[in-house]
Amino acid sequence: MALDEDAPWGDITSEALIPLDAIVTAQLVAREDGVLCGAEIFAAAMAMCDPGIVVDFAVEDASRFTVGQTLASITGPARGVLRGERVALNFTQRLSGIATMTAKYVAETSGTQARIVDTRKTTPGLRQFERYAVRCGGGWNHRFSLSDAVMAKDNHLAIVAQSSPLSLTEALLAARRRLPHTMHIEVEVDRPDQIEPVLAAGVDTIMLDNFSTAAMRDAVVQTAGRALVEASGGITLGRIREIAETGVDVISVGALTHSVRALDLGLDIAVF
Repeated sequence: MALDEDAPWGDITSEALIPLDAIVTAQLVAREDGVLCGAEIFAAAMAMCDPGIVVDFAVEDASRFTVGQTLASITGPARGVLRGERVALNFTQRLSGIATMTAKYVAETSGTQARIVDTRKTTPGLRQFERYAVRCGGGWNHRFSLSDAVMAKDNHLAIVAQSSPLSLTEALLAARRRLPHTMHIEVEVDRPDQIEPVLAAGVDTIMLDNFSTAAMRDAVVQTAGRALVEASGGITLGRIREIAETGVDVISVGALTHSVRALDLGLDIAVF
């Protein structure tokens, strides 16, 4: 789809200027330090433009690289290389940006039990790629979709409170009775007084939404291992260390996918 979007009726410039039999060699070069993600996607984009293009990566996905390093060599028909260049770079730059940012967050949790995880705040249609990039950066994936686990958030709880005569604990227990025994249940709380009613329902994970660091620490003590504790909302790189040290099990970070900057990579054609 991306290739069709970029050249719906062909690459007019290359077809007008470049001889059909021209062969080129190019290099994918890092313009800054980072963590690679997207090697197979890069190669696939090139091969879909011309199966005669050979892409040889010197660095594997999830590997760190430094500015100026050659990440891959590309050889093949010039028209195909030029047609695939932007799409291949777009994917690899964005995914490497996600992997690189994730690695920075993960580094801040060193020595703690906290996992850095992503959210559903992904680019529509690209979730599978972007979540793979999080893993390349050393992070973990949250539920992939609405179909994978129960996660009752503030809007769900507000509707339950308005439309059901049951207490929060009773509503959660009733929901569990309707679910398979293998289904994971997570509930978001935004006030300390909600914690005990949620834990009383035997949920698997409790999400602390926009809690202060001190309140997170208190919530971990209160939970006392009865459920996994996830920190969410307002998570920044500068806060990760102090949040991880509260004893939470999971830190979910929407910024890994919704606010990341594409890494600066370039495709340089070799001129002899």
